[in-house]
Amino acid sequence: MQDFKKQYIFEDMPIPKAVATLAVPTILGMLVSIIYNIADTFFVGRIGDPNQVAAVTITMPIFMFLMAFGNLFGIGSMSYISRLLGSKSYSDIKKTSAFSFFSCLAIGIIIAVVGILQLDNIVHLLGSSDNTFEFARQYLRTVFLGAPFIILGFAFGQLLRAEGAAKEAMIGMMIGTVINIVLDPILILTFKMGVYGAAVATVFANFISVAYYLIYLIFNSDILSISPKDFSLDFNIIKNILKIGVPASLTNLLLSISSVILNNFAVNYGDAVVAALGIISRVLMFPVLLSIGLCQGVQPLIGYSYAADNRARLKATMKFTGFTAVISSTLISTLLFVASFQVVRVFIDDIKTIELGSLFLRINLISIPFLSMLFLFSFTFQAVGKGIPSLILAISRQGFIFIPTIIIGNAFFGLNGIVFAQPIADIVSSFLSVIMALFVFKRDSKLSNLEQSENN
Repeated sequence: MQDFKKQYIFEDMPIPKAVATLAVPTILGMLVSIIYNIADTFFVGRIGDPNQVAAVTITMPIFMFLMAFGNLFGIGSMSYISRLLGSKSYSDIKKTSAFSFFSCLAIGIIIAVVGILQLDNIVHLLGSSDNTFEFARQYLRTVFLGAPFIILGFAFGQLLRAEGAAKEAMIGMMIGTVINIVLDPILILTFKMGVYGAAVATVFANFISVAYYLIYLIFNSDILSISPKDFSLDFNIIKNILKIGVPASLTNLLLSISSVILNNFAVNYGDAVVAALGIISRVLMFPVLLSIGLCQGVQPLIGYSYAADNRARLKATMKFTGFTAVISSTLISTLLFVASFQVVRVFIDDIKTIELGSLFLRINLISIPFLSMLFLFSFTFQAVGKGIPSLILAISRQGFIFIPTIIIGNAFFGLNGIVFAQPIADIVSSFLSVIMALFVFKRDSKLSNLEQSENN
């Protein structure tokens, strides 16, 4: 293979246009995923029962857990494939994508079996109260049955982006979201299925998204494969996937663990607090996933430029992306801060939950602009194959910083300590990412001269 269909994007397209080509579909896909994630909360909220909203909130760590395995093989493979493309090493790309597919499928089946067998214990572990236990149980049972499709959905969106097919990855997410939004009101409200209906809609939507990805991959991709003949336990492929995939998955695993800890602390202050925290977690997805979509969208371009030793293009990509991410996240955070009460009221009519959610939202918006730098450097480390720096950033925000902060905050400041824990962790970890970037750039020969002008 001499080249691939979308090579022009990585080598010759002007930087702003290349960033837009790769990042805009990814951002739109992220925004679609926000709608996807808040749809269940929104329509369950129409029932007017805070207990059911709290139940959906309590189950979110399981989605993060499933996403972690999707990212393990999706982001790990995407990073490796983009570097293989940049170095013109095409022979291992099909093996990498095939290994990712069959690994996701196997792990999804294992999680489904274990999840169903241990369902009651898991629901208790997530921090459910007597009021929310049965609702959470109904929701999770269905989610576990759909675990293979949820994991594959997360993974294959990343794999399509590796070859520059960001638009197709976005379309797959949009298909699932539209189906979810259509089914939610029908199952939740019309057929009175409540949280169980929300789970059915979510799993079916993921199934359709995965079907689309596989059809595209089989008939349109010229570098990716899911054929059994391309599957192999190649140590070098596994090592390169895990080197970046493990830090990426740890981010979601720690988000899952920290959410469980947060729920267990929050439930002591009432189900209204749990519901309010669940609602603002969905709202915060807008500015957070905007920055993630932008920085994650350019990962293939950064990885390709790094492998091709094109420092000028690498520098220009990072500079343009960072500036755009900070400005856009600041603007959106400001708008949400001003309209916090009205935004929370969209999800539920309970006045106590609205007042708590409005306050919690404003507090958490403080740190959003700082996160842009954290995401940029974290995804850059992933793109260029820097496993250790990526790992440190992955475990610092929700592990080393957030979890101790929420434990100490709850002990000394009660509910205020819980609410302020996340913005504190975000700001501290963002500054840590800048320090680490300076250190890594200085030590890496391909990154050390990023300050050079594009003409050099």
